[in-house]
Amino acid sequence: MTDADTGFCMVLTTAQGETGQKIIQALLSKDLAACVQVMPIKSHYVWQGVLREEAEDLLIIKAKLADWVEIEIEIRTAHDYDVPEILRFDVDAGGQSYLDWITAVTRPSLRGA
Repeated sequence: MTDADTGFCMVLTTAQGETGQKIIQALLSKDLAACVQVMPIKSHYVWQGVLREEAEDLLIIKAKLADWVEIEIEIRTAHDYDVPEILRFDVDAGGQSYLDWITAVTRPSLRGA
């Protein structure tokens, strides 16, 4: 087994309005995420040469590495941004009971099946 078969990650994305709810619904209904936390934020960035400031929601997604590709696809499909933020952070360690819970509530790994 590789880390991708047994590992965990957190995925970050930002969204506005109903887009965040679409992403959350897609990920949780397909058992791709164990938990999605939502935090209101203010983003400052340059887009197409213009300095911008926007109110957004930051979605923090807890999941298994084995589901990364499908998570990215679901975010892109539900998102309305031309270039959505989709960042994966691999989890090196964590409370075993929490990691076990992630495993229990997400879909079984398709690898090796």
